[in-house]
Amino acid sequence: MTMGAGWYLRRLSRMGPREVGGRVGDAVRRRRWRSARPDVPSVPGARFTAVLPAGTLAAVPPDAAKRLLAEADRLMAGHATYFGVDRDDLVAPDWWHDPKTGRRAPWGYAFDVPYRDEEAVGDIKQIWEPSRHQYLTVLAAAYALTGDERYAERVAEHLRSWWTANAPLRGVHWTSGIELGIRLLSWVWVRRLLDGWPGAPGLFERNPVALRQIWHHQRWLAAFPSRGSSANNHVVAEAAGQFAAACAFGWFPSSARWRADALRSLERNLRGNTFLSGLNRELATEYHGLVLELGLAAVAEADAAGVPVPRTVRLVLLRMTDALAAVVDGRLRPPRQGDADDGHGLVVDGAGTDRWGSLLATGDAVFGRLPWWPEVPGTDVRTPLLAALVRPYAKGGAAPAVSRPASRPAHFADAGMTILRGPGEIWCRCDGGPHGFLSIAAHAHADALSVEVRHDGVDVLADPGTYCYHGQPEWRGYFRSTLGHNTLQWDDGDQSVSGGPFLWTRHARTRVLVADASGEGVARWCAEHDGYQGVVHRRRVELDPESQELTILDEVHGEPGRVRLAFHLGPSVTAELVENRAVLTWTRDGEDRSAVLDLPGELSWRAHRGESRPPLGWYSAGFGRKEPATALIGTGSADGAAGFTTVLRFHG
Repeated sequence: MTMGAGWYLRRLSRMGPREVGGRVGDAVRRRRWRSARPDVPSVPGARFTAVLPAGTLAAVPPDAAKRLLAEADRLMAGHATYFGVDRDDLVAPDWWHDPKTGRRAPWGYAFDVPYRDEEAVGDIKQIWEPSRHQYLTVLAAAYALTGDERYAERVAEHLRSWWTANAPLRGVHWTSGIELGIRLLSWVWVRRLLDGWPGAPGLFERNPVALRQIWHHQRWLAAFPSRGSSANNHVVAEAAGQFAAACAFGWFPSSARWRADALRSLERNLRGNTFLSGLNRELATEYHGLVLELGLAAVAEADAAGVPVPRTVRLVLLRMTDALAAVVDGRLRPPRQGDADDGHGLVVDGAGTDRWGSLLATGDAVFGRLPWWPEVPGTDVRTPLLAALVRPYAKGGAAPAVSRPASRPAHFADAGMTILRGPGEIWCRCDGGPHGFLSIAAHAHADALSVEVRHDGVDVLADPGTYCYHGQPEWRGYFRSTLGHNTLQWDDGDQSVSGGPFLWTRHARTRVLVADASGEGVARWCAEHDGYQGVVHRRRVELDPESQELTILDEVHGEPGRVRLAFHLGPSVTAELVENRAVLTWTRDGEDRSAVLDLPGELSWRAHRGESRPPLGWYSAGFGRKEPATALIGTGSADGAAGFTTVLRFHG
């Protein structure tokens, strides 16, 4: 996917004067850096002191350690899976090779590399992901837990290989700030977890090559922050990585300035990226998780280094943690809303560890759980490591007094999210929020008024997910389209207007009219949006706990036009559609479950599954992966004012 001149003009139109000025300065700086060869300051006597407190590793639960070591041994054998691609090349990686397309990124000055062009570079996510070095933190954690030097030696071998192959400002790994920020955070934790290994000082603080890389990473991040309409999760990752390195690797003359600037950016952008309710402003749940992980990791570095952190930082992280506890379903799964690319801030756990349970466990250790929080049955490695470094919320006066929710919140007015709950673990998310964050809403989907329904953690009416970013525009368009979500499409258009990848030029405006999810009697929600010019789409949702019925009423007011109403089923749900009734069946924990979906008779209904031309009937469980799933599409017309009623009845 190559961005044409039209995309750049549309992108420019979404910037304000200050952002344009900043980007002009960035362009000038990039030209100047092309020929610059700065000297890395000498740091004789550098020592690493940000170690784990004694006894920390003994607190790691045995089952979590077992999962970690299984993952580490798989990595030692060269195996890993990134975005649906099974790889066996991690014994001696080619850092620029994309195994998905077979292409290899070109060498050259970093800012000349067309990393968005899959024809020239390959799938950039496949190339970037291993170079976040989060698999190396897993190997380093395996060394810390076992003392087996094989793990440490593999980490050292790969770091030296990467540093040799990726000289500063050369190649694809120096093009994106989020990559540099996360990589720095990984290096901090690699050094910390290898501290008992005799070769650790020679790998890092006594190694001129490592010092050069660390210095250049921080110089880059200080010079080229994400700004303006791009100041989303990327700028948080940049600031968190810069801050972590300036704390743990604070050996350079500029370290104090880098640390102070990064902390100011982190504080400002954590607040800027988070609603007061605690939900992430991008309205993309996986980025809520990423930002929370990055924030907790940054606070851990601050506390380990004795660096005071503004009280607002901990307050934002506390609110984010409480919000996460509020929105998850009975299986600790959060909403599948907006973009998701499987991004993590800090990885020290093996496969099978529940990401959201891990975050809630860390939140419990740092902030303390509230009585209404769901129980977290699993274990993880990361929580005891972070908890050993972060001062508990209740100690040290680190945050202002704050009133935390006395009961589980169900409506987040600023984010426009409402969670309706019923018996048998019925969980329903109603979307009446803004169309994404900032002027480009980069990670938003055209999903206004969509619903997402689960029964005991099983996707019944599912949000299809994301699947891809670059290289496959038709698939990217489908997974973020209005038709790709459980909502109503009018005249074959999207509610919001796309200007290309990561860019929306017109945003649907949504307002919530009713949100009564108090848990007493029938729960009700109603909202409307103006995304279709000349037409208002209003949706009412009611959940009756006694009958276990979910009723959805869609109303269209305005000009006549063609209507398509979509209901996407989860991949484990089978549907038998006869006229306008679908019998849904699935299995959970060996038990057969069922529901009946009565669809509006005014529309003509068809089931679609796994279609490619055009895409329809797909579910993406994770980035780079997709599988067929049934989509029920009702087609008809709306003339002036029309109403369509859908009823979902659960059995047993």
